[in-house]
Amino acid sequence: MTHTTDFIAELFRAANEAEKITAFEKRRLLERAMRTIYDLRDKAGMVPGKGLADAADRIRITSATLDRRSTGDVRSALLLSADMIRSLKIALDAKDQVLRDG
Repeated sequence: MTHTTDFIAELFRAANEAEKITAFEKRRLLERAMRTIYDLRDKAGMVPGKGLADAADRIRITSATLDRRSTGDVRSALLLSADMIRSLKIALDAKDQVLRDG
């Protein structure tokens, strides 16, 4: 497995055990997810649309307001993070494949 794939699995595990992990761990995972999402977007040449709410903003807001969030909100943010990272990884892998084949 790659580092990114391992992190996606870590996010899924954390979402499944959200009530068992500390607020510090939740915040650390969400902040790491945000850095990963922004890094992968940058590598893919993607820029979030202006004027529209970006899904990444939901993750950032959940992380910033973690003390006021329910376990369900945190679980949703962790799952959204994992899904976004997975989708970006697939897009980058496809882009790399096209460049190799092209």
